[in-house]
Parts: sequence; C-alpha cells; structure tokens
Amino acid sequence: MLLKKTVRDLPLAGRRVLMRADFNVPLEAGAITDATRITASLPTIRYILDQGAKLVLMSHLGRPKEGKFEATSSMAPVAAELGRHLGFPVPLLTDPRTPAALAEVTALPAGRVLLVENVRFFAGEGDNSPELGAAYAKLGDVFVNDAFGSSHRDQASVTGPAKHLPAVAGLLVEKELQAFECILGKPARPFVAILGGAKVSDKILVIENLLARVDVLLIGGGMAYTFLAAQGKKIGSSKLEADRIPLAKELLAKAIAKKVRIVLPVDHLVADRFAADARKMGAGDDIPDGWMGLDLGPNSIELFTREVLGAKTVLWNGPMGVFEMEAFAGGTRAVGEAMARSGAVTVVGGGDSAAAVNEFGLADKMTHVSTGGGASLELLEGKELPGLAALNS
Repeated sequence: MLLKKTVRDLPLAGRRVLMRADFNVPLEAGAITDATRITASLPTIRYILDQGAKLVLMSHLGRPKEGKFEATSSMAPVAAELGRHLGFPVPLLTDPRTPAALAEVTALPAGRVLLVENVRFFAGEGDNSPELGAAYAKLGDVFVNDAFGSSHRDQASVTGPAKHLPAVAGLLVEKELQAFECILGKPARPFVAILGGAKVSDKILVIENLLARVDVLLIGGGMAYTFLAAQGKKIGSSKLEADRIPLAKELLAKAIAKKVRIVLPVDHLVADRFAADARKMGAGDDIPDGWMGLDLGPNSIELFTREVLGAKTVLWNGPMGVFEMEAFAGGTRAVGEAMARSGAVTVVGGGDSAAAVNEFGLADKMTHVSTGGGASLELLEGKELPGLAALNS
C-alpha cells in the first residue's frame, strides 16, 4: 500500500508544525511566472492554520550552489505570493540553525506562518546531514511532508526531520498517493498507459513495471523510434538509441508473453531539421533518409485516440512529439484532448506531460495531474520514495 498517515491524523492545536513543501516555482526577473506549486499546497497550509497551529514552511528553489546564498534563488518572491493568498505577511527565516530562529518560531502566534530561506543555501542539505536534519526538527513538534515532487530525494529537509518528529503526509501528498494507488493497485479495465519522451533508457523500469499491470501500452515521442527500428522500420534521422535496440526487442517480446498490446506510431509528421520553422511533411510507416519524426501523423493520432477513448483507466507520462513547437504539438494535444473526453480515470505524470495539459488548458479535465515528474516516474518504476518511506504508515 502506498497510503500513509496524514496531517488529519495528528492533533495540531497549539503545536508547531514543520512542513516541507515544493515551492520550486519558475522565476523570470525575480517574478513568479507559474504559482501552481504554491497554490497546490494551500489546502494543507490552511488546514494546519485552521487547527490553531503555528506553521514553519521550507522548500528548495532553483539550483543555487549548496551552502551559498544567491539572491536570485531567494524564497522572498514565494513569501510574497504566500502572503497574497493567506492575507497576511509571511516573514522569511534566514537561517533555521540559529537560536534566534528558534526564538522567532516560539514567538510566532498560532495561525501564522514563517518560511525558511531556500534549503539549498545550507551546507549538508543534499547529503542529508544528520545535524541539519536535527536543526530543522527543533523548529517543530510534528513534521508534515507535502512536497511530493521532492519525495524521491533523501535530503535533510525531506527525510531528516522524520527521524526526530512524528511525520505524516500533507493533503497534496495524500492526493498524489491516492491517484497512484488507483493506477498501481486495482485499476478499472481496460487500463491504457501512454509513454513518450525522448529516450527509452529513461523509461525502461517504467515499461517493465507497467507490462505487469496494463492492457495496452501506447508509445510515442522520440523513444518510439528505437522501438520502430527494433521492428525493422526505417526511421530516417529520427531520435535513436542504437544501443537500446536489443532492449526494445526484449520489451516487445515480454509484452507479447504478457498479452499486453504495444501500439506504436504508424505514420509521422517529419521535418528536415530540428527547428520550429523546418520544412515538414507527412510520412508513412517508413521515414525517408534525411528526415526526422517530430510528431505523430494523422493515422497515429486517430489510432491513439481510439485506444484512449476505449479505456477505463489512462496513465500518461511523456509527450508524443516536440510539443514546445506549435508545428509539432498536434499529437500531444490530441492525446490530452482524448483523455479529457474519455470518461476514464485519467492520471497525468508530472514534468512535460503536466506542462502540456496546463498549456493546452486541459488540466482541470483530468482526474489527477501530478506535481512531481521525477517522483511520479520512480513510483511508476515500482520504487519506494525515501520521503514517503520516512513517514508514519
């Protein structure tokens, strides 16, 4: 079972709650361009405050050099955005390791919030320093992990406090686990999984794990061309992992043995170079030399759409083409639109798939859109995430 005890299982009134969130939001010139990760944690934040607790939040932001303050990675914009949503100022705790920080938390009124500065500013975060984890733990009476997107990392702010405090999942993590429990437990059938992205090597363990669970596996994106090459198709200058062709053949054989249908593109939208303004044309089963597949062709879109519309459960991880270029976004958009109108339980893995459904305005039509790319991928591989393993079950 994936599910863990949650913030609802602990008495919180009058207590200090230390919460790891995922506020790793995109910034442009110091301004937040997409606050989705902040708003996703608001239900947990508001629940904790409504219980009469004081709340200390912490998160990473960007990729600063660990142990060094970098103004461009400061949590200050996040604190301001939180304040706008909560209706009161959210002060920054510049160094959680000091006696002054502990005094500031102690003085915090119930129902109010402090935000710790970027945890990557503190040496030992990435190495899961026991001393840093213990320092974080001194700021709380209980620990809540609501950072699903960071739960695949064994780091001081993710797993460290759980060694010292009662540790439970937040409401966002609970929602994520319920969605993946549906996929990895007893999904309604037919269960169709859609995998895309650039490389077979990125999805080997996912494919192997899903072959034991799904009825149909649709493979698109760059990784499809390695499978097509394994079938003897001509793929022109499309993305190819030549060293993975034997593995692709092995996975195709495993699918047959497990009675899982693997569906690959039957036609393609190809270009003469990897560019938004490249010359493009349709190609059938084989791609001519000098041309590269950058999206599904119309027959493949129809085929994939038909499979999705016939499903009761659909999992999607990875785009069908180079959706960042409008000219090659058709396959990815069509898959998202088919899921939106399918009536099935629809779960979208994080990363590029989540970005795509957000860009196409389809996110609110899905059963669940994950906030964690790497974390969702590792769950789909059958791995236990350190940040979840550390919680009370």
